[in-house]
Amino acid sequence: MMISIFGAGAWGTALAIALGRRHRTALWTRDPVQAAALRSARENARYLPGHLLPDTLLVEADFASAAGASELNVIATPLAGLRDTLHQLRSAAPATPVIWVCKGLEAGSQLLPHQIVTEELGDTLPCGALTGPSFAEEVAQGLPTAITLASVDGAFAETTAQALHNSRLRVYANHDVIGAEVGGAVKNVMAIAAGISDGMGFGLNARAALITRGLAEITRLGLALGGKRETFMGLAGMGDLILTCTGDLSRNRRVGLALAKGLSLERILSDLGHTAEGVSSAREIAALAQRLDIDMPITQTVKGVLHDGVPASQAVEQLLGRDPKLENA
Repeated sequence: MMISIFGAGAWGTALAIALGRRHRTALWTRDPVQAAALRSARENARYLPGHLLPDTLLVEADFASAAGASELNVIATPLAGLRDTLHQLRSAAPATPVIWVCKGLEAGSQLLPHQIVTEELGDTLPCGALTGPSFAEEVAQGLPTAITLASVDGAFAETTAQALHNSRLRVYANHDVIGAEVGGAVKNVMAIAAGISDGMGFGLNARAALITRGLAEITRLGLALGGKRETFMGLAGMGDLILTCTGDLSRNRRVGLALAKGLSLERILSDLGHTAEGVSSAREIAALAQRLDIDMPITQTVKGVLHDGVPASQAVEQLLGRDPKLENA
């Protein structure tokens, strides 16, 4: 299969390395200077240093060239770049199946990625979300990883998952796109909360409580939007949540750790050098929960710290001071 990956950040590069071991693969970047550097060094020194690109991997700066020859287009931009990339694909490769790896809700519209895809490409093209517990660094190393390909087109999900699947990158088909995307979006917000808790020294008990109550928030929102409960118990739900809340490679957890130190969000994001989708998603998820009248106190707390100027210590005290209720309520 010929696969084109759009977006040469850490995750796009890691996928190019992993998939390039088995398939003819192209990695597209909008920056010709970056493309030249990738071709020359055979390494993404900025976003994924220390991992060599396969000799057979093509590096493209021409969008039409990358899209035109592909049998499967993979969008690995941040969520903010999803709509523009889809718009270009509508002209360059209108009949080629698409999968995306970005997570979150679109700023302003509060749309999930699959809803953006439908607006830009319609609802007849085979497509799906590739998501689950996966750090780019470990995928590039070839360490064992299990992820989900979710699509409403069951045959597409199963056929494509089988094509991408190998002993180190295990891909499982799933038909619940809504549940998979909600899990991927909200877990980033929970990871920021876990980072704040860890940074303030609240311990492992508190982290476990946050993860568990965070899963309850993910499930409440996902079910309200039409997701399936079992999805939140799987790779795209619990698996991704646990990894992002506990792993030291988690960008969103690192944001929380820095917030606990009292650093400004502007400074944190500048130092991070990568996109932390939970920062923008927190505002949109909180607004969506409020509109749907869904109780999501951890999300609302993180949104307050990130966007309303609430000090991390004060926010956590407010969260801990909430009245107890039935666990499953």
